[in-house]
Amino acid sequence: MTTPTHYRWSDVESEQLNPLLQRQFVNGSQAMLSRIVLTKGCIVPRHSHHHEQIAFVLQGSLRFDFDNGDSSTINPGEVLVIPGNVPHSAVALEDTINLDIFAPPRQDWIDKEDAYLR
Repeated sequence: MTTPTHYRWSDVESEQLNPLLQRQFVNGSQAMLSRIVLTKGCIVPRHSHHHEQIAFVLQGSLRFDFDNGDSSTINPGEVLVIPGNVPHSAVALEDTINLDIFAPPRQDWIDKEDAYLR
């Protein structure tokens, strides 16, 4: 049996992935929660992953673009669910704080093998 784990964002490692993108995350065995801080103009390059992603913007505005030509702009209090294996990119339209949930956890992030963000 596993035991609950309590985290404080102030105690979680913060990674500066590039000059405009900072990330923190915690994970369990089934899911991962990340806190992403993007400076206005930050671009997350086109990528895809088998993980389901649920994005929730706390502050700012984030536009997601998809290969089919669709885009979704997520503002504070709004949520976007991205199914696994859907190619997408994102751009911060203003300084943004975003929470992402991934299921299962992103092993590439845990192992720091996420060169597309660095």
